Amino acid sequence: MSHTPDLSVTHEGHVALIEICRPPHNFFDFELIHQIANVMEELDQNPNCRAIVLASQGTAFCAGANFNSPDDKISRPENPGTNPLYFEAIRIFSCKKPIIAAIQGAAVGGGLGLALVADFRVTCSEGRFSANFNRLGFHPGFGLSVTLPRLVGIQKANLLFFTGRRINGQEALDMGLADVLVPQADVRTEAMKLAREIAVSAPLAVQSTRATLRQGLVEALHKAVAHESAEQNWQFKTDDFKEGVKAMTERREPQFQAK
Repeated sequence: MSHTPDLSVTHEGHVALIEICRPPHNFFDFELIHQIANVMEELDQNPNCRAIVLASQGTAFCAGANFNSPDDKISRPENPGTNPLYFEAIRIFSCKKPIIAAIQGAAVGGGLGLALVADFRVTCSEGRFSANFNRLGFHPGFGLSVTLPRLVGIQKANLLFFTGRRINGQEALDMGLADVLVPQADVRTEAMKLAREIAVSAPLAVQSTRATLRQGLVEALHKAVAHESAEQNWQFKTDDFKEGVKAMTERREPQFQAK
């Protein structure tokens, strides 16, 4: 078992449980995504690990990026090139072991991007899913321009991106964004149950099949995050971005001016 203030890793048989420990909202910054990537790479080298559950403490799975982080590498328009946080995300996407996300609450913005790293998502009626980037005044990131339409189709992805609307667990299940819907208290238990079921199958065969089905994904993500970063870099300089973040903080509708 390993543990940092932000991340806990435990093992139950052939299943590893990664728990984000930033309750209640589990906002992420560069350091948290870096830690998750490191753990994923360690688990890839562990032959006893056959499946991974990604979960979190508190009321949210991950409510998005912490724009107020002192080591913020998320919104630095003065730094050209691909956002370094997205390189860490690609390291997570490169994990060879099957991943199940336990979504007990909000998976918003980059938190939705993190949820889509997983092969399966177990959620509840209280689950909340939102690609709210446009509502904040900037282009989607975390590879969602690839992963979201790949999962739910281009039309549903367009709807989620353009409106930034939040959908609940039942709507996510109907849309194909989630795979299993259970009572909130059972989300993690059900995710672990699914992971144990996968772990019974031959691990080399599972990893080989997974690699075949995800063929080209990491390569597509490299191109996607470069484009996402370029769009975000100039949009982070706009008045609309400032207004979007301010409106979110003040819990009101934004008043964008297209400048």
